[in-house]
Amino acid sequence: MSDPFILLVEDNNKDEILTLRALSKHRVANRIEVVRDGQEALDFLFASGMHKDRDPMDFPIVVLLDLQLPKVGGLQVLERVRSDPRTRVLPVVILTSSSEERDVISGYRLGANSYVQKPVGFEEFSHAVAQLGLYWAVLNHPLPAQRTTP
Repeated sequence: MSDPFILLVEDNNKDEILTLRALSKHRVANRIEVVRDGQEALDFLFASGMHKDRDPMDFPIVVLLDLQLPKVGGLQVLERVRSDPRTRVLPVVILTSSSEERDVISGYRLGANSYVQKPVGFEEFSHAVAQLGLYWAVLNHPLPAQRTTP
């Protein structure tokens, strides 16, 4: 197993840079792995495709998941994550610009741990991302290495 890391699933380069800058600014020291579409997120999590050489049991401490993704949408990624015993309890935070009520409801119905709308201004965005990073990387007690549920 590697050191605890965060998986950022984000296709917007500007939002990726802002998220990484915010985490760094607030001294979240965990490694951040970035994937840029829903299919790559699934390949990363399940060690397939271009990520087939990854340890299939090395999961992030949290997934920060955008909804509007190319190839496979964020809600579909979440549904797949929750349907697999290896990742069923993996913390997933939806981090998206969508404030659509149907997205919020669908996200929670599919098992999101949290739904955070991306603030527009950098300071607000930076603060929100920092709080997420600090909570999941420092305060939250992660599940032991065995991720399957009984």
